[in-house]
Amino acid sequence: MVAFRWASLALAFALVTGCGVSATPAQTDLPVTNACFVTDSDSVSVVLEVASTSEQRQVGLMGRTELPTNHGMLFQYEDQREPRNGFWMYRTLIPLDIAFLDREGTIRNIRAMVPCSASQGRSCPIYPAGVPYWSAVEMNAGFYLANGIDVGDRLVLNGDKCPTED
Repeated sequence: MVAFRWASLALAFALVTGCGVSATPAQTDLPVTNACFVTDSDSVSVVLEVASTSEQRQVGLMGRTELPTNHGMLFQYEDQREPRNGFWMYRTLIPLDIAFLDREGTIRNIRAMVPCSASQGRSCPIYPAGVPYWSAVEMNAGFYLANGIDVGDRLVLNGDKCPTED
């Protein structure tokens, strides 16, 4: 009986922890907001899924096989995060760039992140922010560079307040 119980526990543990990348389904029910990144010379409209709870932030963009052009995920926090805090790419299938923002939405750092194919999260690197931050925005790899968005530029969350093209 003890051997059966031990074998059952071992099987359950293996199923929960060793199921690989497909074990985390993509989040599809997050709130969405229209926003824009504002530079000195341009405004780039984006559509952001908003991850504001601990559970939503933990899953993030895991399990996604693609991210539409100019779509991303906004990670919001109730308090300032330390520079050593960061993100990892465990079970994330697509390369991403991440911008770390201050309380006013100004970009303080941008990092490139590559998928981690390790079967266990502890084998994946963490990408620390390097700066204090209140929120972060993940976009497809190359998005910030391709759109001329850099440190010092700003995210405007209310799409209605984004500058319009003349």
